[in-house]
Amino acid sequence: MLQSFNSTNSSMELSSSLTHFSKKLSDISFSSSLSPFPLQLYPQPSKPKNLRVLAVAVGPSQELPRNSPQRLLKELAHRKKATAPRKKVPPKRFILKPPLDDKKLTERFLNSPQLSLKQFPLLSSCLPSSKLNTADNTWIDEYLLEAKQALGYPLEKSDELGDDNPAKQFDTLLYLAFQHPSCDRTNARHVRSAHSRLWFLGQYVLELALAEFFLQRYPRESPGPMRERVFGLIGKRNLPNWIKAASLQNLIFPYDDMDKLIRKDREPPVKQNKNRVKSEAYDRIAVILRLWVGKLMDVLYCNTSVANIYRSVFWALFGAIYLCFGMPEVYRVLFEVFGMDPEAEDCQPRLRRQLEDVDYVSVEFEGNKLSWQDIATYKPPEDALFAHPRLFRACVPPGMHRFRGNIWDYDSKPQVMQILGYPLAVNDRIPEITEARNIELGLGLQLCFMHPSKYKFEHPRFCFERLEYVGQKIQDLVMAERLLMKHLDAPGRWLQEKHRRVLMNKFCGRYLREKYLHRFIIYSEQVQDAYENNRRLRNPATTAVQQALHGLSYTVYGKPDVRRLMFEVFDFEQIQPKYV
Repeated sequence: MLQSFNSTNSSMELSSSLTHFSKKLSDISFSSSLSPFPLQLYPQPSKPKNLRVLAVAVGPSQELPRNSPQRLLKELAHRKKATAPRKKVPPKRFILKPPLDDKKLTERFLNSPQLSLKQFPLLSSCLPSSKLNTADNTWIDEYLLEAKQALGYPLEKSDELGDDNPAKQFDTLLYLAFQHPSCDRTNARHVRSAHSRLWFLGQYVLELALAEFFLQRYPRESPGPMRERVFGLIGKRNLPNWIKAASLQNLIFPYDDMDKLIRKDREPPVKQNKNRVKSEAYDRIAVILRLWVGKLMDVLYCNTSVANIYRSVFWALFGAIYLCFGMPEVYRVLFEVFGMDPEAEDCQPRLRRQLEDVDYVSVEFEGNKLSWQDIATYKPPEDALFAHPRLFRACVPPGMHRFRGNIWDYDSKPQVMQILGYPLAVNDRIPEITEARNIELGLGLQLCFMHPSKYKFEHPRFCFERLEYVGQKIQDLVMAERLLMKHLDAPGRWLQEKHRRVLMNKFCGRYLREKYLHRFIIYSEQVQDAYENNRRLRNPATTAVQQALHGLSYTVYGKPDVRRLMFEVFDFEQIQPKYV
């Protein structure tokens, strides 16, 4: 057996004839026989003569197609050659810099525009941390007149106004409002931070303005449909349409950035017609086609980023208008410049079961649907009982007088007023005005503690829901103003997170329970029994009562009393000493 194997192996040797290269390539021949064992071949020391090397040169002008695999592999190999350095350099924000000495730090703070206005601390806190440079003034000279013309403001420079006029800083704030995070000027820290602080303030200004508008326009409606109306007007999906309606999209995206947008965002909105359904069907087909070409993710990303940019500019714009001109100008720009229609089909709430409201409303609301002009131009009379009398009448129904002299009025109201520090000392011309205000304040306090389970099904407005709605909005705005003035160097996103953590619902209810005010909430018997067995069920109710108290203090005494309740009585910032 071994001999036969050796004979077989000797017959299967590799044999090759190596000849010199001839003129024809076909003269080269190879003959081989394969062997199952590995063979070791040693090269011959002698080199063949007359050896020719043939090569084909490709012209440099011939380039591979852009999507060819050979080109992609070549680029990949070229990139692999450039190896990263062994020692990674940390980002600039992590590099420790030597602290400024006292002299430079003092000069930096004293020269900051944020400390230049003593009469308007909130406006001063929203100015940039350093003075505008040449690049900022170039944008102002090129685009600011167009922005003013679109918004309906005079074209003269605001710097010519007096120092006692907050509108003197309008040019600076209007410039900062258009410097969204995707533009070139946001590389400068003072521009980026100032823009974010403006949109942080503007979002709560818009929420409060529309809350007051819808509460007075619809005096019988519950807050649920109102929130849907507000979302329909200033929701993120509709903001690009309002920006284009005011012809401001060219200022947000100048001509050199327009190519980065998709076609739908570059073109102005088209009026709706009968062929709308057919065009929407074509749009759906186009989206399906984009799936096949692999561009759907790019389109979705572009839509999201553009909507976020429009939202930041929109909020910052109203933050600047509120700081310089106040709330009436916010209404004018909303409904006149941007053309918002509260009766549009897109802004209507969904259909729901409505409870029959048999109670009266104030005389000024009966059969009269107020417009934005009525709310923007309204000025309370000199001998008015409240800081916002019409808003108070929209939240506290006249039928609350039937609860005067009940058990809660005699037993609980004095304790509640003592804890909250009511009534406040107000200098009135006539003593009867003070007495009438105190009576209405007591009825409003009873409404703040009236849970919906008690009377809502028979009398839909005899609960704290409408006061809670306006109180939530004024609470957000007051806290935003407080954080802006307290943290001058903080960007808007940090303030947003701080704002959210301070005003969480569980904390608002906790502040009320710390004052033992939850004992005075008026429940129905069934709900009272359920809350006694499970105390966690009452926590949302305590939060709502807390916000309703802020709404009542805003309508009766104004925004200063909301600050007093939040930061002195309830200690929202948690900086007061605690009793041990």
